[in-house]
Amino acid sequence: MRLVKWSFHTCRLPYERPVQWSDVVEDAAEFLLIKVESDTGHTGVAEMTLKPTWTGASRRGLVAALEDLLLPLVARNVVDDLTAVRRAMDAYPGNLAARALLDNALWDLQAAASGRALWRAWNGRSTVPLTWVLTRQAPALMAAEAIAVRAKYGFDSIKVKGGQGLETDVRAMHELRAALGDSVRLYVDANGAYAFDQAMGYVAAMADAGAEVVEDPCGLRPDAAFTRLQAATPVPVLVDFGCESLRDAQLFLERGAKAFSLKPGRFGLTDTREMARLSSQAGCKVVVGMFGESALGTLPALSLASTLTNDALPAEVTWFLAMTQQCITHAIEVRDGMAVLPDIAGSASLVDWSRLTPLPR
Repeated sequence: MRLVKWSFHTCRLPYERPVQWSDVVEDAAEFLLIKVESDTGHTGVAEMTLKPTWTGASRRGLVAALEDLLLPLVARNVVDDLTAVRRAMDAYPGNLAARALLDNALWDLQAAASGRALWRAWNGRSTVPLTWVLTRQAPALMAAEAIAVRAKYGFDSIKVKGGQGLETDVRAMHELRAALGDSVRLYVDANGAYAFDQAMGYVAAMADAGAEVVEDPCGLRPDAAFTRLQAATPVPVLVDFGCESLRDAQLFLERGAKAFSLKPGRFGLTDTREMARLSSQAGCKVVVGMFGESALGTLPALSLASTLTNDALPAEVTWFLAMTQQCITHAIEVRDGMAVLPDIAGSASLVDWSRLTPLPR
């Protein structure tokens, strides 16, 4: 199977309310979509969130990297062995977001060509437990939102965005525990908000407040300081933003990482599946982490989550529920805190192309 055609499209999906991330306030999510077509008549599609501080890439940069470098490279070869294709892309260093976007589109193309949903092809489960992600707000508002989404969707796991100052983060945890009771799992993501010399105390405080793991309490690197930090904290330090590649993941694991965030939207399914395999070998806890996905981007992430062992944290890919519109026609069913995976081979048939804006060639 070979690529014969591709195109790019954009969409903007509003949020129910303005969202405070660690670096910006947004009222909507913007995405670049790639559509790829093969000589067998099959189609694949994938999305990339347009957040340059998350991906290091703009829309124009992504399109240029794909059109000038990666797509011509991939089009010269068959695309049946996606591990080999992903390794071939390494001929061009950098461009991590572009490589991830194309990798995910090729997996979707392969699913369409095989006639099987990815989760079926990977022997995954048809349902996936989920975590709701609480973004930064006043603690009382965070508690009210947690109560509302738990009542609506049945979530029994909540990820709390920290980084509002130690006192506020602790208060948020206590208010959430009081509001939700002891049956709900809580963990914290500080998005690297604190200095390294504050990290050990921060993790201890969050653990005392009931956090099961603490993600990115400070900027993390796979070095001796990380090894000391992870060895001294009472709960696992979950590695996210400091890992920029499969090689980084290997280095963090060598340095004793105990918890790891797997993000197909950031790394592509090929490398993320390998990260999951390496983490399992090392006895490292994993979670399929949130990357601002729409419902379209959530489907491949759920497919990966469906293959993980039962000790994985519930998948964080619930952010599509914060959006008031979607670009696909299939509504992902969430009940009792679980996502039900559609038994559909590829996502292209689900896309409502009338909601997208095609980019001129």
